[in-house]
Amino acid sequence: YSIPDIPEINLQNIAYTAIVGVLSGFAALLFSRSTHFWSSLFSKNIKYPPLRPFVGGIVLAIAIAGFGFTKFSGLGVPVIVDAFSNQNQWYDFLLKILFTGFTLGSGFKGGEVTPLFFVGATLGSALSAIIPMPIALLAGIGFVAVFSGATHTPIACTVMGMELFGIQPGIFIAIACVIAYFSSGS
Repeated sequence: YSIPDIPEINLQNIAYTAIVGVLSGFAALLFSRSTHFWSSLFSKNIKYPPLRPFVGGIVLAIAIAGFGFTKFSGLGVPVIVDAFSNQNQWYDFLLKILFTGFTLGSGFKGGEVTPLFFVGATLGSALSAIIPMPIALLAGIGFVAVFSGATHTPIACTVMGMELFGIQPGIFIAIACVIAYFSSGS
């Protein structure tokens, strides 16, 4: 992942970064609540636990194959990479939250880290339509800030962001990670 253009640190760019941090925190909260919602719904309506992922898998297969939502299946690494150079649709991160929350809630295990990166990168990428900062920077900030909000680890995510993207965007990453942490609920 590359962030070639880093804007100057000024009040306007810090304010934009804070907005991305708040939205990233809300996306992390929505991810967590979505997973819990689907898990509760499946537990309540399907008493036999091995049947839950079977039913969930059928619904996912129909949705993904039948309606062409293949972009949201699997880890989504190509979509993450693309988010750093091409603007995503405003709803891409929401659909990834929906599909991942449903998958995990129906009983499938694993696969939370990279989907959170997908959610963050596509959210940041989509925000480039209204926030006048470089798309790669917004995707990178979202990438780590959503993860910070979901895991409640702003310091580790700030360090991870600087490790992934270099030290130059570090101030923007730190601001967004801390704000996402406080915006993502308890």
